[in-house]
Amino acid sequence: MQPTKDKGQMTKNKSKSKSAIKNLLMFLPNMVKLLGRLLTDRRVPTIDKALFAAAIVYVIVPLDFIPDIFPFIGQVDDLYLVALTLLRLINHTDETVVRENWSGGGDIVSLANSAASLAPMLLPKRVSRVLSDKVDLPSAGKSLEKVLKKDKPLSISKK
Repeated sequence: MQPTKDKGQMTKNKSKSKSAIKNLLMFLPNMVKLLGRLLTDRRVPTIDKALFAAAIVYVIVPLDFIPDIFPFIGQVDDLYLVALTLLRLINHTDETVVRENWSGGGDIVSLANSAASLAPMLLPKRVSRVLSDKVDLPSAGKSLEKVLKKDKPLSISKK
């Protein structure tokens, strides 16, 4: 009888994750604009600029690991890749560089952590493994726990 409860809990967590990802997908256009701004920021290392350019192309081109013609899941891999590139920059430089270039609502560092934590739950394991290979996500697990427990909002609105 215990496996049924575990399966029910997993389904409930996946449903919460899907709902949270739907909210995060609304930030994807602003995240792509952020990558564009970071391309011109002198404080950003050249290697990160190259990764940002590649991430922008990945989002724009409809044929990628999961083609964008598939509603929802086709955009989740785009969001995941953008979040990973932002987290890489945050892990290698000062997060204020990212925050200063962010024009969207909410805290971009929290949004990127949430996207990087939640997307792998919905993506095929092989896709998430390929996209996240050699990326350090130290705080992503904590962000996921807070979101699922509803202790921390996904975004903070600015008035």
